[in-house]
Amino acid sequence: MDKVFIGLGSNLDSPVSQLKNAIESLKQLETLTIQNVSSFYSSSPMGPQDQPDYINAVIEISSVLTAEQLLDELQNIENEQGRVRKQRWGARTLDLDILLYGNDVIDSERLSVPHSGISERNFVLYPLRDLVDSNFIIPNLGKISALLANCPMDGIKRLNDI
Repeated sequence: MDKVFIGLGSNLDSPVSQLKNAIESLKQLETLTIQNVSSFYSSSPMGPQDQPDYINAVIEISSVLTAEQLLDELQNIENEQGRVRKQRWGARTLDLDILLYGNDVIDSERLSVPHSGISERNFVLYPLRDLVDSNFIIPNLGKISALLANCPMDGIKRLNDI
């Protein structure tokens, strides 16, 4: 089973509940096991600024699914929770992204792993750092500690007791 990290994000319809519901949906899948869940973080929107702030987290799973099969499962959960794809980087009920799939590097029509932009997105790196040590290596990008050194925490805040 490969160690996989999934990014979660929401800024519509009770974002904290959206993330918790997505985690519960993932727990119901027999093809994966949730190993760990990061803290939740609030962050400013990356795209259009006329939308609410996001709630973000990262989960670590182990899975027997291929990356594309996992993507299908994640998109099913997004759809079940009302995800509508209208605008790039627009507001959404739920966004589930495969950030890392073991040490694999994937560049297909449907999927890029490591997730594109991971090295510049503090709302991904800081929750990921909750789950790994400072020597953790992101394929083709290097140690998470080096990436964090170039990615300030500006605009994000760790939420407590969620």
